[in-house]
Amino acid sequence: MPWQLVDHTADVGLLIEAPTREALLEEAAQALMALIVEDPASVEERETLDFELAADGPAAGPAADPADLLFDWLQTLLVAVELRRVLLTRFQVRLEGRGLRASASGERIDPARHRLAHEVKAITYHGLAVRATRDGWQAEVIVDI
Repeated sequence: MPWQLVDHTADVGLLIEAPTREALLEEAAQALMALIVEDPASVEERETLDFELAADGPAAGPAADPADLLFDWLQTLLVAVELRRVLLTRFQVRLEGRGLRASASGERIDPARHRLAHEVKAITYHGLAVRATRDGWQAEVIVDI
């Protein structure tokens, strides 16, 4: 499995590994959804949402911080879950300049079919890290539940 849950006090830590930065962002999204819904396989691809994010903040520039972009991506997905009441299951991410374009497929939350596992309150900057490794990329994210 390219990601795993890591125990962390009242929060949950995610350790994600992937061969590319795009795949890292896709795997991070999968990991977030696995925290939210007990059985991610129960989510069907009934609609597609498109996302576009530009790198923000003081790190934005020709080489924007990958950790900031990861934070913004996960926060954007969390907002979609909360406001649109959707669960997402398939992600396609393409890095563009300092930001990204992505699509995510899923469906509206159906209490008869989707058993929610955790209420994710926020993505945190505490311990947030993205780094290149010998085998690709690795990220650490702490999620407030």
